[in-house]
Amino acid sequence: MSLVVYIDGAYVPKDQASVSVYDHGLLYGDGVFEGIRAYNGRVFKLDEHLRRLQVSAQFLQLEIPLPIDELREAILETLRRNELRDAYVRVLVTRGKGDLGLDPRKCLRPTVVIIADTIQLLPPEVYEGGIELACASVRRPPPDVFPAQIKSLNYLNSILAKMEAIRQGFDEAIMLNTDGFVAECTGENIFLVRDGRLVTTPSYAGILEGVTRNTVIAMASELQIEVQERLFTLVDVYSAAECFLTGTAAEMVPVVKVDGRTIGDGRPGPITAKFTEHFRILTQTEGVPIYE
Repeated sequence: MSLVVYIDGAYVPKDQASVSVYDHGLLYGDGVFEGIRAYNGRVFKLDEHLRRLQVSAQFLQLEIPLPIDELREAILETLRRNELRDAYVRVLVTRGKGDLGLDPRKCLRPTVVIIADTIQLLPPEVYEGGIELACASVRRPPPDVFPAQIKSLNYLNSILAKMEAIRQGFDEAIMLNTDGFVAECTGENIFLVRDGRLVTTPSYAGILEGVTRNTVIAMASELQIEVQERLFTLVDVYSAAECFLTGTAAEMVPVVKVDGRTIGDGRPGPITAKFTEHFRILTQTEGVPIYE
């Protein structure tokens, strides 16, 4: 069955889905997006993703052209029409069709696109054996340049760091902020395990406050494991007992080596395994039903 894509109220075949070449999302990266996961017939953390989409749009003074409840239903309907139970959903809101100038006032109506498909960022063996990372020379911009909390369509900063990692033979890279502290990876947040506690970068340090990151912090409370949101350096990463990444697309990824330094004993650790198991249970049992 050919997949269908939602574009501005219409459901069209994937190979016919298109937006104008004058859309400012294409011309200038002027827009916002969310990546959302569906598991076992349920959309995980749907409302949290939609709230973040609203925050990003509000920052850009971009009005989502349909009520959030209608957008929510359109996401579910896109999954239904594609007969998907386990999927990755990409929701985009662009400034819309304008002219070749920067002026957003020339864009009369934002464009809304919903794509539902499958995704696999990393090979399955990575989740069992862990991933190796390198630190990129590309830095996360400071909040006075552009706040990382906004999930905009412009991902060039992350793409440049990703390209650098690939050139060095790695799938992912750690990114520092301009003060030299660890921010995040190109598309994931980072957690360390030190002295039995979780340590993760605070939101003010130039990171996207991930939905999966917040889920892990909530799980830590249930599992009675302390979480410290604080600044840390690469030295802290190298000397951590365990390290893992979190992201909607990547889920939870254990890290076993960074810049050639072995993390812990070079294998995914017990606390990482505990959180991974708990996360997988949550994704299979919680969420907004698609077909009910």
